[in-house]
Amino acid sequence: MADLNQNQWREKLQKDNDAVIIDVRTDEEIAEGYIPGAQKINVQDSVAFYEKAQKLDPNKNYYIYCHAGGRSALACAILNSVGIENTYNLLGGICEWEGEIITD
Repeated sequence: MADLNQNQWREKLQKDNDAVIIDVRTDEEIAEGYIPGAQKINVQDSVAFYEKAQKLDPNKNYYIYCHAGGRSALACAILNSVGIENTYNLLGGICEWEGEIITD
């Protein structure tokens, strides 16, 4: 797992052809807005998160975020534990994100 600030995260993401963005917040939080292209996997639903984590492609690079960076760090650790080596935690989470946000 690598902790990246917003600029590092965005720069690395833009250059990565194997990038997958994952939002690990709750449905209620996601309804307030999310980063375009993000898959939604709630880390607080631990059983479902673990099951979905085991189905992810270990050859991809996963860019993980939550509200402030704590839950996404946990999600990165879980992904690492199931054999996914390339995980990038967005420090400060979406609350400090200055890029595009989609609201439904």
